[in-house]
This record gives sequence, structure tokens and C-alpha cells, in this order.
Amino acid sequence: MKRYMMRIEGMTCPSCEKHITSILEQLGATSIDVSFHRGEAVFELPHANVETAKQAITAAGYEPTEAEEIEATRETYDYIIIGSGAAAFASAIEARKYGAKVAMIERGTIGGTCVNIGCVPSKTLLRAGEINFLAKNPPFAGLHTSAGAVDLASLIEQKNELVRDLRQAKYVNLIDEYGFTLIQGEAAFVDESTVEVNGKKLSANRFLIATGSAPAIPNIPGLADVDYVTSTTLLERKEVPKRLAVIGSGYIGIELGQLFHHLGSNVTLMQRSPRLLKTYDREISEAMTKALTSQGIHLLTGVSFERVEQDGNVKKIHVEIDGKKQVIEADELLIATGRTPNTAALRLEAAGVTTGSRGEIIVNDYLQTTNPRIYAAGDVILGPQFVYVAAYEGAIAAANAVGGQQKKIHLETIPAVTFSSPAVATVGLTEQQAKEKGYEVKTSVLPLEAVPRAIVNYETVGVFKLVADAKTGKLLGTHVVAEHAGEIIYAATLAIKFGLTINDLRETLAPYLTMAEGLKLAALTFDQDVGKLSCCVG
Repeated sequence: MKRYMMRIEGMTCPSCEKHITSILEQLGATSIDVSFHRGEAVFELPHANVETAKQAITAAGYEPTEAEEIEATRETYDYIIIGSGAAAFASAIEARKYGAKVAMIERGTIGGTCVNIGCVPSKTLLRAGEINFLAKNPPFAGLHTSAGAVDLASLIEQKNELVRDLRQAKYVNLIDEYGFTLIQGEAAFVDESTVEVNGKKLSANRFLIATGSAPAIPNIPGLADVDYVTSTTLLERKEVPKRLAVIGSGYIGIELGQLFHHLGSNVTLMQRSPRLLKTYDREISEAMTKALTSQGIHLLTGVSFERVEQDGNVKKIHVEIDGKKQVIEADELLIATGRTPNTAALRLEAAGVTTGSRGEIIVNDYLQTTNPRIYAAGDVILGPQFVYVAAYEGAIAAANAVGGQQKKIHLETIPAVTFSSPAVATVGLTEQQAKEKGYEVKTSVLPLEAVPRAIVNYETVGVFKLVADAKTGKLLGTHVVAEHAGEIIYAATLAIKFGLTINDLRETLAPYLTMAEGLKLAALTFDQDVGKLSCCVG
């Protein structure tokens, strides 16, 4: 008995699979795997019967090719997914809806970045930090709260337990629930239809690459010889450092820098660009700069990094700012300069998959790579790096790859949140982006000190900014710096997605003494002074 793979055109449904299987069984074939998704049959059969099988399948109205002898150990699937994060699981679940035989390959821990080392662990610790900071800095007269030294080891263990529970419930348990195969190991392409894992070859008609990303490390002299941490390793430290220096002040740098400031570290944030959150509107940058510096975080902008060195446990960052050299000393150095795609080990050239200058996989609007049989989704394509975007893309990739759909990705209205305190949330176009797209723009800027909820909370550092089409009044962008900004931004997302206007916002009742009321007040601010309105009046 030898193992063969035969391509068969004309199969359109599970009934076709059963028909082909029946023909092969009558000829004495064993280990039969017929897939109309893949358009092939894999089976074991005495060599003398192979031509007879081809003739019988032709007589049944199908179009088989010559049978190709394959390795007896090779497994075949309709859809192989490399990676096991949000994009991978969303794609596997969607593919199973079409009846596909799915394998998922993971070289490390199941669940990807979000549940293991990203969203979940950082946000639970951020909440702990906020509570500690508020206990030490209550904004209300008459409150006599305090907090002792932080037991970071206990916080980390509690965080790890939460991560284990969510990984099991939201990832591991779903493998059997949906009936796909998990294979542990490093995958590398042999050709466009085959990957090798642990020395074993696996074949599929379609693939999804969803291998995510890892912290990017900048090329600063001396950095390779320094004991630095990344967003992954910092969240495993068991003691709060007295001094934390952070290179990079994007959302990761801001969140983790503020977290350790709230836990008791003396924090310095450093960045090359002249202002914080440089891709956001200036009002957002200014509000966040004021918030961080007023809390006692040191923010250095326009920094040139000359070199880094280590003296004992002390890290020394040699910088130049406005032509003046200085040395920043810290007990812990966090590198938060973005992410780099995990593509190096995949041997993509063997599959005809092209990458960009940063190693990202290039895809079209259908999430196909330069090889149309191979798709990619999530952080590995360096689009918007949010877990909900990855899951959205993974499902679309499966619908196209396995379901025969022609769905395009639409990423025009993506809410983004930085979980700082106050939080930063944005959706739609900035003022500059709107102008670049040819809109005649009008804007509204409402300082948080005009929002009743912020006033009663004694937390008035922040801003609401709305960007609208001056001709139609349609809302184009919403940008918020405020406590609970992430809870507010979904309403703005719906408003932009469904074409609501400034008047629509004005005419909608907003509950008084909620932060979301700021959306309506900002809409009123286009042509009114809300400071001269009575409470609850709009």
C-alpha cells in the first residue's frame, strides 16, 4: 500500500466527498481523506489500482489529475493556521463553520499576545496602580486614605492566575469545542502547500499566517550589553524599581510608565519626537502632557540617544536634548519603541510570500499575501495593532480562504484606547487627516473643566475634540482625554460609522453627570459657549 494525493475538480459539497470516498473504498483504499474545500483526495491504495481509481472518479463526472505519491506520514488539512492568538482563533472558529478540517500550529504559549503578555496582564495591573495612587492622592478634602509599600510579587501572581484562567476559558477549551487540531512546534514553509513542524510535513490548500509581533529593539549603541526589559519581561518583575526610565512614549510606554509611577517608581519617559502622541491632534498631546507631568512623571521630548551603559545595577542613558548632553540614570530600563512582526522563522520565500521593510507580511484588501493561497492577519501585517482588529481580520480571512467569499477589510472606523489615567481614546480622522482628505473642516474643543462629571470628580485635566465636515455637519473624528474615555468612544464610533451629524449629537439626550455627556457638550461648543448654559440644558 502506498499513500497518494489526487487533485479532483468538480467537487462542490460534502455529498461529493462521500461519493468519492465510496468509489475509493470499493477499490480497496484505506486512510481516505476527501475534501471538497481542498479539491483533493488523500488515500492509501495498491499501486496497481491507482489508474482504475482515476477512471472510476472520471466516470462519476469529476476531473481527477494523476495521483501523486506522498509521504505516508504527511497530514493534510483544508486550512492550516500558524499562530494561536486572537486572529488565529477567530479564523479557526469561522473556518469550522464551513466544515473545514483545520490545524493550528503554535510554537509557544497558546493565546497569543493579548491574553498572555499584553492587554489582560497590563490592564489588570494598571487598575491596581490606579487604586494605589488614589489611596495616596485622594482629591477630596476630609478623606484620610493611605497606602503602604506595594507587594509587587503578590500582584504579579494574581495577574498570572487571571491570565491562566482566561487562557484556558477563552482559548484552550475552544479547541475541542470547535473541533480543530492543535500542533505544538515551529512551522516553516517547504513550498506553497506544505509546512514542516517538528520534522513532519503538513499540507493544506489554504494557510493563514497569524504569528503576531514582538517588542522592537532600537539600534542604540551599548543597548545590547545592558540588562533592559520590554513590555513582556517588565510585567514579570517582582519588585518595584526605585527609578524607571522608558525609551519610547507611545501607548505602551505611557501605560507601563504610568503603572510603575502609580506603584511608586520615579519614572522618566523619553522620546525622539518633539511632542507626545505625535500622530494625534495637538490638543490631545497637550492634555496628556499636562496630565502626566502634573502627576510627577518626567517627560523628555526631542531626545537623541547617544549610548547606553550599565554600572552595576544602574543603567545610564546618555542623551542630547536641544544641543545639551545629559545622563539619565535608572534602576530599570524599559524599551517601548514599537513592535516587529514575527516572520523570521517562517521561510516565507519558499511559499512566495513577500514582506515589507519591517518584516511585515504584505496583504491586499482580502488579506491575501502575494501568494493568493496564503493569507495573513493581525499584528504580523502591521496594521492597527488591536486584538479586536486581529479577530475581525482572522474571521474575514477564513471566510475568503475557506468559504469562497470575497470580503474586504474595512478599517476606516477603528476606536483606539490608551489605558492611562486619564485615558486617551480616539476614533475617525484627526483634523489634519480630514484636511488631507479634502474636507472643509470645522472643529470643537471642549476642555474637561467644562464637563460636570469631571468637575465633581475633581479631575479636570483633559479635553474633548470633535472634527466635522463643515458642509454636511457629519462627524469625522472624536478624540478624548478623560477618565473612562474608552467607555465613551464606542458611542462616537457608532456616530461616525453611521454618518451622524453634529445636530444629531446635539438633539440626543445625554445623561447628566456622566463623562459621555462631554460628547454632547462638545457638539454644542461648535457655536455656543457651554459655560453660559444651565446644568442639564442643551
